Parts: sequence; structure tokens; C-alpha cells
Amino acid sequence: MQGVVKGWAAVVLMMWLAVPALSQKKNDASVLFTIAKKPVTIEEFSYLYNKNNQGKKEEYTEAKIEEYLDLFINFKLKVAEARQRGYDTTAAFRKEYNTYRAELRKPYLPDDNLVDSLTELTYNRMKEEVKASHVLVNVSPDAAPADTLVAYQKISAIRQRILNGEQFEKVVMEYSEDPTAKLNKGALGWFTALQMVFPFEQAAFTTPVGELSKPIRTRFGYHLVKVHGRRPAQGEVEVAHIMLRANGDDQRARDLAFEVHDKLQKGVDWNELCAEYSEDPSSSENGGKLRAFGVGVMSSVPEFEEAAFALKNPGDFSDPVKTQFGWHIIRLERKIALPPFDEMRESIRNRVSRDERAQISRQAIQNKMKKEFGFRENADVKSKVFSLADSSLTKGTWKANGRGTDEVLFTMNGTNYTAKNFLQYVEQNQRANLIGSAKYIEQLYNQYVDEMQGLAFEQRIKQQHPEYGFLLNEYYEGILLFEIMEREVWNKASEDSVGQRKYYESHKAAYKASDRIRAVIYSSNAKQTIDNLLTLANKGDSAAMQSIVTKEKVRKETGNFEKTDRPVLSKVSWAPGSHVAEHNGMHYLVTVKALVPPGSKSFEEARSSVISDYQNFLEKEWLSKLRKKYPVRINKKGKQKLFNQLVKKPA
Repeated sequence: MQGVVKGWAAVVLMMWLAVPALSQKKNDASVLFTIAKKPVTIEEFSYLYNKNNQGKKEEYTEAKIEEYLDLFINFKLKVAEARQRGYDTTAAFRKEYNTYRAELRKPYLPDDNLVDSLTELTYNRMKEEVKASHVLVNVSPDAAPADTLVAYQKISAIRQRILNGEQFEKVVMEYSEDPTAKLNKGALGWFTALQMVFPFEQAAFTTPVGELSKPIRTRFGYHLVKVHGRRPAQGEVEVAHIMLRANGDDQRARDLAFEVHDKLQKGVDWNELCAEYSEDPSSSENGGKLRAFGVGVMSSVPEFEEAAFALKNPGDFSDPVKTQFGWHIIRLERKIALPPFDEMRESIRNRVSRDERAQISRQAIQNKMKKEFGFRENADVKSKVFSLADSSLTKGTWKANGRGTDEVLFTMNGTNYTAKNFLQYVEQNQRANLIGSAKYIEQLYNQYVDEMQGLAFEQRIKQQHPEYGFLLNEYYEGILLFEIMEREVWNKASEDSVGQRKYYESHKAAYKASDRIRAVIYSSNAKQTIDNLLTLANKGDSAAMQSIVTKEKVRKETGNFEKTDRPVLSKVSWAPGSHVAEHNGMHYLVTVKALVPPGSKSFEEARSSVISDYQNFLEKEWLSKLRKKYPVRINKKGKQKLFNQLVKKPA
């Protein structure tokens, strides 16, 4: 029952979620009413009324508007009480509200356009493949500035040696810190978009063929990228293979591979040979078929990839190919071209949104916004603040303890943010971590600056798009309404069994029943099940009936029922005995025990109605107290102005 009450409440909540936020500084002509001296404007009410009554001409009368105004005042009284109790200061409220806030902000942020443009850029890159090699100098993402500088100087010196004419592969073998460099001389083969970390991909796709990139920083360190070639994308291939493992005897595997190849050329069935000879347990039972793959996916076995893409027509098979796993014969099943952009847009967009490319580009936008907002940092104050970090910060137990002054830490969009503001933020948002206090306070600082920048941008959105302010407040007040209604009305009404029964006893005359039957109703989507139950009911075998109910999960209801309680009851005879019927694809057995004459419903029979009525009773009592606690003053001039705006005159 509580779930039903809350479900109904959600509908009511959505109706009231359309209350917009407007400035509190309003002239008398725009004020409709005040609650505890806080004004509510005509614009706010009109926005709500028009939104909830679109296309309903009959609702635009003074009587209808008056009725709605009374409900609107009740709503504002509840929100005022929720604010007074501090419900909007809890961690749970902040989390829920900020989640909605982030979603509402998305359409207005440059990020949305950014992801769209990156999605298109990525798709266009997927039309092409690049062949490249690289040199790597390791340096971790969180390395100290001195270590980062050493790595940069090292990669720069390596680059100069290559530009001066030293052979690229020789330099790679001597200096690259990529563990695979000694084996592949830095060669990465062919690849396309989304197969490398974004900064590396960016360098590979923008460096001309035959040239060497500038030093590129990724999370692995500094790279130099040399581009050897560029070609149209080959899409994906789906192949099958017969694999002969070397297992220390390469000659045996080679001889067997050529023996199988000869049999294929003579027309022996592929599937038979695969089942008999292939030593790949994951594919030998299904004709050796592998999942489709694109260029670069099989980079650990480049010989396999090259042979697979060299096949032209479905059914063609390769000569025996040696890889690190053994010998393979590869058959082409099909070639898969790159799908159209519209088919791939959503999947690419999802990957781009989580990808490093979006984070890097987003950072560039944030830096641009800082300039627009006139971001200025006080280095001395920042240094003082950072010096307050100690080991307790890494444990998530650091306390401000009144530390921090009103000295300006940074200024943005004409607003000063003090050391004290930031340290309070640190205390509230710290978490146990393993990155060290100095790094962590810097991380929190950057996080704080980003959040304050987001708020500054939000103010700009409100100025340029007033509807955003309306929507933002809809969720703010909607969450408060749900919270306080749940505590003051819904939970009390559904959980207070003593109050329910007391209310029932005081209003028993309101809970009358017409003709009823005392019955058991069985329902199932299987007609045969109901027929079996009917047979057993006619025999009086209740134990066997219960066994079927349990085994076949038949729904069973017992009680007194009016004809309007269940649609199927109007389809069966109201006489003692067992009756079957069908309704909306469900099959029913109704076993009527006795006819029950009209009369008062018992508390159990009336309970759902009692809870609903008790809920309304509690709400009315509560609203009466709120009206005394928060005086409501109607502005008669404002109200008349509202009528003049909203009431539709007869044509």
C-alpha cells in the first residue's frame, strides 16, 4: 500500500515540479502573495499555470484560477517548512539535486557541442588507417616537475639526433623505454581512431607521412611518433582458421599445416578438416570462426592480421601462416565495410564521452572560460593554504579548525573566493587517498576552482536562458516537497496502524459495501491450469489445489469482494460454486463460498480507502498549522493583474 501511495504522490509531485525560480527583488505590481514576508510573483504562477493547462481553455476562468492558487499556496507552505527544517542542507539532498542540476546544465554547456564535434572527428578518422612507429621515455602522470623536465629534455635530445640523420630504428633500440622496442623496433603497424590514447592518435593523424612528430605527452610518458604511411580504412574482416600448435615441435606443425592445405586444395570440406585437425579449442567445433576484427586489433599477431586482410573473396583461404602461437590456415568469411555515420554515431559518442579526448578538450574549454571570467590567482595565499596540508588529509580526517583567513585566494567573474572558503570545501569533500597530501590538496583545489567556474557559468546561463532558472528551481523545490510529504503525510498515513483504526472507527459510516461475495479467486495465464483447478474444486480436493497453486505459481486471493473490485467478477455467476472466466488474456477460477449482504466494511476490507482518507486528514491538519506558522498575504492588485492576464474572454 505504501508503494501505491508513493506512486500517486509522484504524479502530484510532477505537477508541482514546474515552479520556477525568480529574483526576490520584485516590485509590488509583480507580487502575487507573500509567505513569511517572502514574495511569490505573478510570473512564477503564470508560468506554472500555463505549463499545466496547455490546450485547456475551460481552465482559464477566475474560479479555476482561484482554486489553483489555493493549491499553489499550500505547496509553497510545505516548501517553506522543508527549508526551515534544513532539508536542503543534507548530503542526500545535495547529491540528488546536483545530479539533476548536472543533467539540466548539459544542453547549455560547450561540452555538448564538444562531444558532437569529437564524435564526427573520430568517425572521419576511422575512415583512414595510419602506419607508425614511436620512441618512448617513461614518466608517470603525477611525476614531480623536476622528473617531468628530465624526461622532456631526454626526449627532445633523442628527437634532435633523429633529425640530425641517425637511423630511427637504431635510436629506438638504444633509447626507447617501451618494453617491446627491442622486439619490434618501435613499429606499431597499422591502426585507426580509438585504438591508441588520444594524444598519440592526435599526433599520428596530424603528422605528415615520412615526418617525425614533436614530443607528445601521454599517461605513459613522452613519445616521438614517426608516420610511415596512410591509407583508406579496410573495415573489419570475419575469418575462420585451422590452427596447428608448435608445442616445441615447429616442424611437425608446419608439415601438418601444409598437409591440411593440400587437402583443402583438393576439395576436402573445411569444416571436416577443422574439426579433425584444428588445435584451437575455442573455435574448432564451429568451423574455426572468429569474431570480426579491424586493423590493429590483432597487433600481437601481425602475420595473422596481414594474411586475413589480404584475402579478397569469401571462401578464399590463405597459405599456411606462422605466428607466435603456431601455424594457421585462414579462410575469409566476409568483409565488413565501415557502417554509415548515423549507425555509429551513438556508440562512438558514448566512447568519446568517456575517452581521454573529451577530458583534454574539456580542459581546453575550461581554460578558455577562465580567461573570459577574468580568473586571477593569488600565488602567495595559495602557497600558504597548500602548506596547511598534512598526513591527516590523506586519511580523509583533516580539520580546518578555524584556519584560513578572508584573504582572497582567487577572483573569478567579479567574485572573490577566500582561503577560508576553500578550506571549508576541503574539510567537507576530502576522502582517504594514497596520492600524498601535497598532490591531494592541489587536486582538491583544482576541483574547487572547476566547481566555482561551473556556478559562474550557470549564472550566465540563467541570464541568457531564463527557462534554465525555472527548471533548476523545479527540481530544487520538488525534491524538498517529496521529502517533507513523505515524512509528514505518506509514511505516517501508511505506518500508523493505531491512527488508521481510530480514523476508521470515527468514520465507519463512510465505508459501506453493496452486495458482495465471500470467495477465492485463482488467476493464471494458462487455461489448462485453471481447468485442472476447477476439476479439483468440484471434487473438493483443496490439498491438491494448493499443490498446483504453489508449483505453478498461481495467484490466489481470498476475501469479500464487490462486483467492481475485479473486472472478472462481472463475468461470473454470483452463486455459490466454482466458475471460470477469461479477461484480457488471463484465466480465472472464482470459487464463491457465500453471498454477503450490503453493510459496513470491516477495517481490513476498507483499509486501502482508510489510508487514503487518513492521509488527506493528516495533510489538512498539517496545512492548518503551517498557515498559522507562515502568514500568507495576498496582494489584491497583483491578483487582479493575474486575472487580467490569464482569464480568456469569450470570443
